[in-house]
Amino acid sequence: MNSASLPAAPLDVRLMNITAVVLFIGVALAVLWAGGRWLQRHPAFAVGRIVVEGDLNHTSAMSLRANVAPQLVGNFFTLDLQAARQAFEQVPWIRSAQVRREFPSSLRVLLQEHEAVAHWGAEGSGMLVDRYGEVFEAEVDEPEDDDGWPRLIGSAERAAEMLQLLQRLQPALAGLGSPIATLTLTPHGGWRVQLHSGALLELGSGPQEAVLERVRRLLNTLPQVAQQQGGRSSSALEYADLRHTSGYALRLRGVTTMSAEEAAKKIVRARLPAAPVRRSTQN
Repeated sequence: MNSASLPAAPLDVRLMNITAVVLFIGVALAVLWAGGRWLQRHPAFAVGRIVVEGDLNHTSAMSLRANVAPQLVGNFFTLDLQAARQAFEQVPWIRSAQVRREFPSSLRVLLQEHEAVAHWGAEGSGMLVDRYGEVFEAEVDEPEDDDGWPRLIGSAERAAEMLQLLQRLQPALAGLGSPIATLTLTPHGGWRVQLHSGALLELGSGPQEAVLERVRRLLNTLPQVAQQQGGRSSSALEYADLRHTSGYALRLRGVTTMSAEEAAKKIVRARLPAAPVRRSTQN
């Protein structure tokens, strides 16, 4: 059985077919583009509602509106969720934000605030530290809201380390009867504590365990040393220098035989474990 082949279409017919296909594809793309532009601009698809969730104690709807609304560009379909998340996280007190679309025209936002536990830097800096050791900028709503937070002063890169040491020092120094007001990390890597009573403690440098061991040594012997000085108690402490390997230097309230300049540095040295007191007399 012989098979017959159809003759090839003329060249002009093939060219017309190709042109028709190209035109069809072009028109289809144009329609899709026009439809996309219409979706972008049609008011029916504007973001009509933002639902905010989270335990917010320092962030108000007015603050969110003022800080975030101007940065939300686009409608429900075109809004950049990553840019929206960053806009929310720039609001004072906001630590993190999760943003997702909810059809047909809503955004649902889950916010987490910083939980401040300490002030950061010099007084009036407006910086705080949260419980993760992260430094952030925010104003305390009311003076009572700071709940007696201590102040950390040092390098922001070591804020988490400073917070960790603070949390370990607070119970260790509780025996002095005055909470920590300031913990400072000096440029030379030394730790310094000032209590609310005004007492200043030079803790020295080194690993946290070494610093805590020096603090425990002070607390274990201070009552005996203070008692030897006219029956005083540990609360009479004004200054302690724990940077000595064989003991510590201290000053007790009302116990000094040195000049004011010398007394500002070291007055009484306690040698351990017997911890006798040596006094220096003026020439």
